[in-house]
Amino acid sequence: MVEDEFKFETNEKVLCYHGILLYEAKILERELRQEDSIEKKPYYWVHYKGWKQTWDEWVSDERVLKWTELNLQKQQQLKEMHSRRKPSSRSSSTISRQDSVEVRGRTRHRDSSTDKTKAEEETIRRSEFKLPIPESLKGHLVDDWENVTKNQQLTPLPRTPSVSEILQQYFEYAHGQCNMDDETLTLVIDGIKLYFDKSLGSTLLYNVERKQFEDEVQIPEKLPSDMYGIEHLLRLFVQMPSLISQSNVDPETLSLLKGSFFEILRYIQDHEKDYFP
Repeated sequence: MVEDEFKFETNEKVLCYHGILLYEAKILERELRQEDSIEKKPYYWVHYKGWKQTWDEWVSDERVLKWTELNLQKQQQLKEMHSRRKPSSRSSSTISRQDSVEVRGRTRHRDSSTDKTKAEEETIRRSEFKLPIPESLKGHLVDDWENVTKNQQLTPLPRTPSVSEILQQYFEYAHGQCNMDDETLTLVIDGIKLYFDKSLGSTLLYNVERKQFEDEVQIPEKLPSDMYGIEHLLRLFVQMPSLISQSNVDPETLSLLKGSFFEILRYIQDHEKDYFP
């Protein structure tokens, strides 16, 4: 393959979409991947500036932008746009009125050195948040834990509906109803799927599920979000405060994400009979 199939160079500083915003990143590696039987597409292994290496990932060139003044303006515009958006008060109050379990995000580990700045501490503090899980959904989480760890009953894969399908169903439901445009809603959904695909193998599985994961999720075209379903999606929301706290999310974006998580949990609760027959 010729060199000009790649838009970006190794070690190039770029802007990269992660979830709903653009972040500064550096390209560490690149390769061509067989996307389908017709053509190959360029992919880039990127590191986000200031983030832990565990968040390094392969991304397609659609998520990468050149480091230019115009794209930096776009980055700022996205940030300002999201800073003006607030989470839906309806969704927040609906969940907070219910008996719920609150899952507190863990702060990122830091040394106890005396050079820790107030700015760093403020960033950590802002990254912490509580995500209420409705009691009825908590009950399904407990049932899931007992089925897997005590009864050795693994969820058959692929699960129907899958995480991707559930989130698409939510998109179709929320389209035109929530307080964000379709582009932002799409970025939120894609961000949740990204978190799911990135964290499933390292965070969301019980030990007895790991062999199944290694055996089943081997098809390059199939992502974890295409194979797993509602049980593991709920596990993701339990872990989401901890995951978000590791990713340098600014307060405006955090506010938007919290509102979106509340809405999705409320949607799942309203459709429990569909997802937990």
